[in-house]
Amino acid sequence: MSTLPASVRLSLWVTAAWAGHVDLEEAVRRALPDIDHLTGDTEYLRTWQDFGERVLACALPRSGDLTGMPRGNPDLVAAATEAGECVYVPALGGALVPTVEIFGPEGDEGTTVRLTAFDSAPTPAHALEALHESQIERELRGRLARSTQALEQLDVQPFVGSTLRATADDVVALREWGLPPGLPGRALRVLQTAGTVGAAVDFALTHSPAVDLSSDAGRQRALLDLQSAADTAMAQATTAAALNLAGMRAGD
Repeated sequence: MSTLPASVRLSLWVTAAWAGHVDLEEAVRRALPDIDHLTGDTEYLRTWQDFGERVLACALPRSGDLTGMPRGNPDLVAAATEAGECVYVPALGGALVPTVEIFGPEGDEGTTVRLTAFDSAPTPAHALEALHESQIERELRGRLARSTQALEQLDVQPFVGSTLRATADDVVALREWGLPPGLPGRALRVLQTAGTVGAAVDFALTHSPAVDLSSDAGRQRALLDLQSAADTAMAQATTAAALNLAGMRAGD
């Protein structure tokens, strides 16, 4: 799968399709170009379009942090938290949780993404209106600065070194993301920053171990906090960009 979560790609491409910029089937194909099969409750994407939904929003929840999640039953929360992502329709209410399944023999595996539908409540308009790319970017950079300072105080610098930085940059190169055209520049910048931070954190969590148990525990906390910040910013920037694609607001 792409470094970008499936829900980020689905949110942007499906919203572009609902706005008339591309056919829906083509949008889904472009959103998930590196999978072999898409299965499950895929018909909801067409049904929501037929009922006049304009935006497919995105959330990237984790245990203890449900920022951006629509209000739903425990089954939705459990499935989205386990998957680490979901898309939802804010006007009509309803969500889809993508899960990745690997099939086939070793050395010849394929990838299936299964979409599972859940009920959820409509999202209040003011919650969407509060998403501003400038504020999302400030909050991400602020949390990045605080987490980096905490790591430096532990004498741990997971983001220093050409190997780590090159790995993060290679993974999140925008030219490989295949996002729809017309996204606001600031939203793209937030997605790039959040993607770079997330890739670096994933790498750091399995490399450059701290020198003692106490600093290792502190390092783990700081990295997980930073990972949460990157996920929150990515989901918020995705939804803000989707609102822009739908013609419901201008990028800032």
